[in-house]
Amino acid sequence: MARLRTPHLRLVTLAAACVLLLLALVAGCSGERRPETRPRVIQRGVASWYGPQFDGKRTANGERYDMHAMTAAHKSLPFGTLVEVRDLDNGRTCRVRINDRGPFVRGRIVDLSYAAARALDMVGPGTARVELAVVSPVSPASPASPGAASASAPDPADGAATAFTVQVGAFGEAERAKTLRDLLARQFPDATVRSDGAWSRVQVGRFADRRDAEALRRKLERLGWAALVVAAR
Repeated sequence: MARLRTPHLRLVTLAAACVLLLLALVAGCSGERRPETRPRVIQRGVASWYGPQFDGKRTANGERYDMHAMTAAHKSLPFGTLVEVRDLDNGRTCRVRINDRGPFVRGRIVDLSYAAARALDMVGPGTARVELAVVSPVSPASPASPGAASASAPDPADGAATAFTVQVGAFGEAERAKTLRDLLARQFPDATVRSDGAWSRVQVGRFADRRDAEALRRKLERLGWAALVVAAR
């Protein structure tokens, strides 16, 4: 009986090995065909674009705007964030780096560069229904904005400050700062623009107690605005 069982066991072992090999091949093939995981969608709304009239001017993070680069303006995403933009009507996608603040038109969620708008085929229409997905939180090569620098490094006057304010944006272009100021003033009448000749800073409120300024900063962030507390000048 033992002699009869040995070939039988060998056949069973060989069959099992073949099954395992087949399963491994199937798993490998299915892994190759698996579609790439898309980044998580964070926002849907209307995109617009801005071009020649701003080309070469300072963006909110201090760069010179290049209408032929793949960049965009967003109200609150950190500078350097890499975002995938998908047109909900034609399915086209592009990836842009956030380096500016905006748009300041009600109902719009992102302002694309001319190059990005061309990639989505929305230059003619001017606007498009899109969804945004974050691909990479922050690009290491992205320059910081004047506001971001104040947030990460101590303000030399902060320790001796007698008053504080909440900064929502800083622009090399004064007109853009005024546009943001006017938008904020609908809810915060004391929003103002303070300029040092190089930068026009949009600030809200003036507080003797930093805790009150922090409370306003949190309120602004809940409304979708990137904000930080700085010493009032």
